[in-house]
Amino acid sequence: MSDIAAAIPASEGEPDWQRLHPATLALAIVKLGPRSLQFLPAVAALGFTGNWIWIVPAVGAFLLISLLAAWFQWLRFRFLVGDDEVVIESGVFARQHRTIPFDRIQDVSIEQGLVSRALGIAKVGFETGAGGKENDASLDAIALGAAQALRTTIRAHRSGEAAPVAASDPSGATGAVPVAEDRLLFAMTPRQLLVAGLFNFSLAALAVVGAGMQFFDDLLPFDFNVFNPGDWIDLAEQYGLDQWVIAHRWIAGVGAGISLLFIGFASGIATMFFANWDFRLTREPRTLRRTRGLTTRTDVAVPVKRVQAAILVTGWFRQRFGWHELRLQSLASDGGKENDHQVVPFAQLDAIDPVLAEVAILRPDAGQAWQHSHRIVALGPIVGAACATIGGGVALYLGNEVGWLALVAAPLIALIALWAARFHRWADLGEQVAIRRGAWKPKLTLLPHASVQSVDLRTDFILRPLGLATLVFGVPGGSSLATHEIPAIPAATARDLRTRILAARARR
Repeated sequence: MSDIAAAIPASEGEPDWQRLHPATLALAIVKLGPRSLQFLPAVAALGFTGNWIWIVPAVGAFLLISLLAAWFQWLRFRFLVGDDEVVIESGVFARQHRTIPFDRIQDVSIEQGLVSRALGIAKVGFETGAGGKENDASLDAIALGAAQALRTTIRAHRSGEAAPVAASDPSGATGAVPVAEDRLLFAMTPRQLLVAGLFNFSLAALAVVGAGMQFFDDLLPFDFNVFNPGDWIDLAEQYGLDQWVIAHRWIAGVGAGISLLFIGFASGIATMFFANWDFRLTREPRTLRRTRGLTTRTDVAVPVKRVQAAILVTGWFRQRFGWHELRLQSLASDGGKENDHQVVPFAQLDAIDPVLAEVAILRPDAGQAWQHSHRIVALGPIVGAACATIGGGVALYLGNEVGWLALVAAPLIALIALWAARFHRWADLGEQVAIRRGAWKPKLTLLPHASVQSVDLRTDFILRPLGLATLVFGVPGGSSLATHEIPAIPAATARDLRTRILAARARR
């Protein structure tokens, strides 16, 4: 890796330590933008006290100190890639020496932000699978080619397919036997991203756009707020449509509605393009590798043997067109941002099945017989609706007309709860359990018996008289979506299922 760092001067026989890419300092300058916001209160205080002459020196001192701190951190950070381990030393005042054997590294993730891609560098993360962010390590900025060579070195070492690539050769071509060719499982084209974005309708950007229009209202060359029906009414009057008193009110409503739809669809499309541009899922000897991203390019791996469960998520509307999302629950984290790996963001089931087959998990067929949870699962919302009814009645008794809203909403809440209870279903598929739930956002969890480490059988004063119990499954890795459980099923059935699951041998 001589192209990414100069070796620290050392006498003969000493290891060839290396530094991060000098572009690390450029990244530190970019990071000063968000950090400078913390300095604004001090600048404002100087202005309020009339000491304007000190603002420029104070800002200059802040920038100089920040750059010096970044330079010292870069100077005191060094790493060594050995034959079977990575050694990292860091710290300005307190030094930390860490050794990571190749055998302990589950895989190497590569991430590139917009600035990093322009500079040709990447952040390399080492996933050790030890649990907790503090147990992993990373190299913030090394050349992209060197990062890929390092990943190839570690993969070859762990697979026993080739000798490690020499750390001093950035090309990674020092006589190493190439690893077996990867196999593409799933990819997304721009057209698929567009369709996915349309189904990913979101009004998350509405607050940002509205706040921006309010903030820059005095700077805009026009005085028109697309979210204000009054502005649409004024526009209708300007063109003489006010002669139709009712019509121009409808135009105002339609205009505001169109604006909301436009922002919702544009936000969904933009989110999908930025997050999943050039999405590729490949099968490697040990892992499923996922690369994606437009501005920030991520490259992470899901070790196949560490996959614990599969989760299929869809929506009430998108399900009508057969679109689903596939997540894999794994012992390995997903770049520290989510516990479940999104391996297929948007696809039909016939494209998802091959991915499930790679992790030895099968989806139930269309003729699968499902068992239902007891309707008692709707008791909580029904009790809430009853409380809302009482509260509405009290409000009306005290002369508050708002109570009518609670009286109208309470029956709707109870009916929706009873209707949603129909979607609590489960099925025992022999070597795995399938759990379905959700009406607005249906979710199907495929949980192999051998992945379950514990099964809790829970009853309470409501379930026990009805002969019911709830099974709660302890699965390593955790899920960002929900706890895996089968609520309110016959107690005898729950005990029998628990016995068979706990008897399953550990998954290999």
